[in-house]
Amino acid sequence: MNLAEHIESRREQHLQELREFLRIPSISAKSEHKPDIERAAKWVAGNLRGAGFKSVEIVPTQLHPLVCAESLEAPGKPTILFYGHYDVQPAEPLELWTTPAFEPTVRDGKLFGRGTADDKGQVHIHLKAFEALYRMSGRLPINVKVLIEGEEEVGSVSLWDFVQKNQAKLKADALVVSDTSMLSRGVPSITYGLRGLNYYQIEITGPERDLHSGVYGGAVPNPLTILAELFANLHDKNFRVTVPGFYDDVAKLSAAERKALSALPWSVKEFKKAVGAPAYCGEKGYSIVERLWTRPTLELNGVWGGYLGEGAKTVIPSKAWAKFSTRLVPQQEPEKIARLVEKHLRRLLPKTVKLNFETLSTGKPWVAPFHAPIFLKAQAALQKGFGRKAVFIREGGSIPFVTQMYDTFKVPCVLMGFGLPDENAHAPDEHIALENYFGGIKAIAHFYEDLATL
Repeated sequence: MNLAEHIESRREQHLQELREFLRIPSISAKSEHKPDIERAAKWVAGNLRGAGFKSVEIVPTQLHPLVCAESLEAPGKPTILFYGHYDVQPAEPLELWTTPAFEPTVRDGKLFGRGTADDKGQVHIHLKAFEALYRMSGRLPINVKVLIEGEEEVGSVSLWDFVQKNQAKLKADALVVSDTSMLSRGVPSITYGLRGLNYYQIEITGPERDLHSGVYGGAVPNPLTILAELFANLHDKNFRVTVPGFYDDVAKLSAAERKALSALPWSVKEFKKAVGAPAYCGEKGYSIVERLWTRPTLELNGVWGGYLGEGAKTVIPSKAWAKFSTRLVPQQEPEKIARLVEKHLRRLLPKTVKLNFETLSTGKPWVAPFHAPIFLKAQAALQKGFGRKAVFIREGGSIPFVTQMYDTFKVPCVLMGFGLPDENAHAPDEHIALENYFGGIKAIAHFYEDLATL
């Protein structure tokens, strides 16, 4: 029995095990799920031991634990560091799920549940690839270090401190990550660029308490109205962000890269089908792919304040809140953008209200060359798993750890994702195509096996 046949023979066992992993509601943003986070960390550690890792450690942090492992039994062979995360986004709004978020269910060749695509399903692909290689020969063909965290969905607040204190322990010849997507169904992909992310929260205060809108309306500032006016002024008619200096440092795409991006087998029709909006908009002068992957954005992510309960309560709220984010592209510095955004908001707001501005997290953009031999191995392995040559793409999402590791260790970062753009990561009915999950295990196992010949 060869490697692919061995993996194929364990399909049902792998799927049942993934379901077990997905049933753990490891929501990093909610303190009440701290026991679930710790249970998920123990689950990952146990699975790594089952895959032949003799050195496995759960490392406590100030927030959620890290899972670290090593298998360094291949002298003279390359060493890779595999990174992933076991935490997930909150499942709300719960009523929009067809089946419960933490009761994984198969429908139409897809596995539905929170964390299927981001990132438990993709982490499990690597765990099963390691296990298959270990079962076939009793050891891994290369040296492997593993770092799986529980805070990616809340900004990886503990991770970088750990990396800084453990640089020698984490040093490797390459970083491997599966927390990205394939370009489209049937098109395996290697990601060479990610946008950065700043996440903000603001609080606008007007009157010192909620007021009766009949008694006071027309004579006092309404923080909710002012908040709405504020965000209405943060884009111009061409959908460009109006923050002065926002675009000053944006790296210009080369003509060759624009041509390569336009030649990708990417379907506007499928994109629109996945989104389902009545019509589409975006920054003038750029294709949809360029807007999604290579241009910076400012997006309002949530607004609240005033009365939100059943029925009517006619108040002018004392406060209004908003969460919003900026996606950043190469050469934009997160700290500089945060200062520019705050300065612009304070300039726009009237003196009738006060502003409290917080930058909750920052992450740098990343783009890198993809010509090292390891990328040829990745392409070949993906072809073995999916029967089609992989393409090189950028993505609009953010993985701060990739940038931090690339800046620190200056080694290739190989991002091979197995989700699809329309699989509802961070949204109700998140799912992963089973063909990509099973194909991913084969591709990753071949990748690690083939790296032994580098």
